[in-house]
Amino acid sequence: MTLRPVKILVVDDEPDMEPLFRQQLRRELRAGRFELDFAGSGCEALKRIDDDDPPRVVLVLSDINMPGMSGLELVARLRPRRPGLAISMVTAYDDADTRARAQANGADRIFSKPIDFGALKIYLEQLMPA
Repeated sequence: MTLRPVKILVVDDEPDMEPLFRQQLRRELRAGRFELDFAGSGCEALKRIDDDDPPRVVLVLSDINMPGMSGLELVARLRPRRPGLAISMVTAYDDADTRARAQANGADRIFSKPIDFGALKIYLEQLMPA
């Protein structure tokens, strides 16, 4: 039986994030371990999650500061829709207040920019099915 790749939804309004993630995770993508999807806004991410039926996304990795719906609002709206979904935030402003607000809204983990892709890969391994 072949396992399906772990699907990750990256939410960021910066268009350069997609090539960065594809480059940093290229070995895992080529091996079929991960599948990446991208949303440029919180609203687009909510639609992707609502359309994810049957659910395949196992991680939403969202920037906190985005125009329109912030990542903090996104995580607060995602949590009731998919209680078991892993949701991590990415921030350029890694301070105690930002971490506390993200966790209070339902974030499981916070990554600082620039993203430590080594740490992200370790985290992704923990999300892989046994």
